[in-house]
Amino acid sequence: MTDKCKSENHSAATNVDESILGHRDKRGNWAPFKRLECAPIFVWPLQPVAFLNWLFKRYIFSFNLIYAAIAVVFLLFLTPSAETTQSLSLGWISFLLLRNSLAVVIFFGAWHLRLYDTRHQGTVFKYNSRWPKTDSSVFLFQNQNIDNVIWALCSGVTIWTSFEVLMLWAHSNGFVTALSFRENPVGFILLMLLIPAFRDLHFYLTHRLLHVPIVYKHVHKLHHYNTNPGPWSGLAMHPVEHLLYFSGVLIHFVIPAHPIHILFQLVHAGLSPAAGHSGFDKIIVDEIDDKSAIDTHAYTHYLHHKHFECNYANGIIPLDKWFGTFHDGSPDALKAMRQRRSNSSG
Repeated sequence: MTDKCKSENHSAATNVDESILGHRDKRGNWAPFKRLECAPIFVWPLQPVAFLNWLFKRYIFSFNLIYAAIAVVFLLFLTPSAETTQSLSLGWISFLLLRNSLAVVIFFGAWHLRLYDTRHQGTVFKYNSRWPKTDSSVFLFQNQNIDNVIWALCSGVTIWTSFEVLMLWAHSNGFVTALSFRENPVGFILLMLLIPAFRDLHFYLTHRLLHVPIVYKHVHKLHHYNTNPGPWSGLAMHPVEHLLYFSGVLIHFVIPAHPIHILFQLVHAGLSPAAGHSGFDKIIVDEIDDKSAIDTHAYTHYLHHKHFECNYANGIIPLDKWFGTFHDGSPDALKAMRQRRSNSSG
């Protein structure tokens, strides 16, 4: 059965009508009607109701809570003691590498299995109706999925684990100032809450660096081969990009932290790209009710993969808006981006 036939058959298996929430053009690209918006934080006049709604629904009780819960499980059951991590040894380092590898295989694999292997909802809510390439010379073995898995596991997980080893060793030996919940509960909780926001800031800054022409050509271009990304594309990066991407955790050489803050920051960086690169706007839970579908919030970053020079971060801190690179998915935003590109090239 061809990919096209499989897509059509699986799309027909759900009664959810994607046209209620968005439009699919003649090329097969689907886009939501609702325009993207930055978080209602740096706005005037203040919008307390909108802010609280965003804070609880989009920021706390979201995928962020899942990553935090995974970090807690890691800390309680799957992380060596401080006494063990005081000295470097192959045993506990290998254990962390295995733990992180399994976490990525399970988490990314689950996204890929539902959306791409079984094609549970076909192309319903899929931004690009095409499936990952299996005959492109830009990918290892000419296969996008195989290429993405290799880069994610061999480079991504290895560098993630390397940063984790460094930070746990540094914390155990006093190079990272300890932050205790008992001594400073407010600071402890506040730091946990700020980690996703800090990651958005760090991602923007490193992402802009990666788009400097010489860096893009030799490093970031590998990630952007995925113009039609899938979950595994999220960690499919050049090793230099992985070094920049996970380097945000080094902030804890300056800002005091508990191991849970270190783990949360690395788990968030390691696992969140699966949703952000899923290629789907929603995951259908109930085959007859679009209201039960889970938002992936992937459209912001999908537009970056589609247009390259916009949405360098995810909008928690509106840096793209401040620097004129925000794309809300509208024709006006596309026109402004093309005009900006024309002005810079001229």
